[in-house]
Amino acid sequence: MTISLAREVLQIEADGIMAMRERIDKNFEGAVDLIMSCPSRVIITGIGKSGLIGQKIAATLNSTGTSSFFLHPVEAMHGDLGIVDVNDVILAISNSGETTEVNMLLPTFHKRGNQLIAMTGSSESTLARAADAVLDTGVEREACPLGLAPTASTTAALAMGDALAVALLNRKGFKASDFRRNHPAGSLGERLKIMVSQVMLTGESIPFIPETASFNTALTVLNDKNLGAVFIVSPKKFPIGILTDGDIRRIMVKSKGCDVEVREVMTPTPKTIKGDSLAADALSIMQRHEVTVLAVVDNKQCLIGILHLHDLLGKGEFRLLI
Repeated sequence: MTISLAREVLQIEADGIMAMRERIDKNFEGAVDLIMSCPSRVIITGIGKSGLIGQKIAATLNSTGTSSFFLHPVEAMHGDLGIVDVNDVILAISNSGETTEVNMLLPTFHKRGNQLIAMTGSSESTLARAADAVLDTGVEREACPLGLAPTASTTAALAMGDALAVALLNRKGFKASDFRRNHPAGSLGERLKIMVSQVMLTGESIPFIPETASFNTALTVLNDKNLGAVFIVSPKKFPIGILTDGDIRRIMVKSKGCDVEVREVMTPTPKTIKGDSLAADALSIMQRHEVTVLAVVDNKQCLIGILHLHDLLGKGEFRLLI
């Protein structure tokens, strides 16, 4: 029952998008023309689920070369209308076209001379009648069996927003180089496609000590390697523990002193990763467990390297990202 219902939901939403595809007409071209001739920005507004879709559309437009801003209709009525310039094009989203909070803004937009694009499921609605171009996102039915929760209709609006963004991208001759310029962290994406073995530190750079070493020895290695952590290994070089700068501070606060073996104060079972894993997988592990270093091991679980977050992201890029 669950699987068949899921398939039915997907089919209903797919049918809604395909039906909308057949209704793309001069209104869509008119909407693109309005935005192309706009010397300012696209202001997108909507409330509830339509508002969430509007925020996503704004983000997509911004990343593909069309300056956009999402304006919450309620906040707009309480002062945020001041952000709207007379040259802005308004994209208002409402499935019914009768959303009170959105339609209350229409007279103000009209008085200011803003051109209006309506994204609505009702071409005869108040919103549609007030618009200079209407993007018809109507669907035959919602995927919700009650017919109440916005499902197919929000999917249709999201797809229409993507179609608009891609059409604008094409008209502007937006290139991959432009996209990368809007995504300065894109180099991170390229970096994360490589293997852990390509960025890990090996040999003399690995901070590790035997499990029988003293706390003082751990401090010395920690200070010498300057990576914020030292691994504790078994005689067969299995990483069995880790001691970090933070651990040192906590130990000193608790006044444990230095006359102990490191295995008494280490954090057991450090997080590990294989050298042939993707750097992206390493970053995922670090984020999930909130750690900044991983022990890199071979197929026998022996320590062969250390991977630090700084080396994963690139130290300069890391400073920019945070």
